[in-house]
Amino acid sequence: MNTTEKILSFSELGLSQQMLNSLSQKGFEVPTPIQEQVIPLLLSGEQNIIGQAATGTGKTAAFGIPLLETMTPSKLPQAIILVPTRELAIQVAEEINSLQTGMKERLSILSIYGGQSYDIQLRALKR
Repeated sequence: MNTTEKILSFSELGLSQQMLNSLSQKGFEVPTPIQEQVIPLLLSGEQNIIGQAATGTGKTAAFGIPLLETMTPSKLPQAIILVPTRELAIQVAEEINSLQTGMKERLSILSIYGGQSYDIQLRALKR
């Protein structure tokens, strides 16, 4: 992608209609710079990406949307997202779950963190 071209809509990123519907329901209209740069790379199969952007610019969606687009429900963990705090772990899991609103097949998303019984978390992970 030419870095001088500005993407005007999520539909230009090659997302499924289900994802476009979910984004529309959430009120997302135009991808942020981090989203327009990261989403196409991850959808094309790139795996080693580091993205840096200010708080509130859509980093979770930038990395979460391609996960939701490329994964199918499974009993085995398919992705691990590491974050520095319990609050952020909960926030990231909730945001990615909310991106599945209109999806036919929903992934099971779970946050695991310290300060809570590991037995409860491991049972949820096994489910």
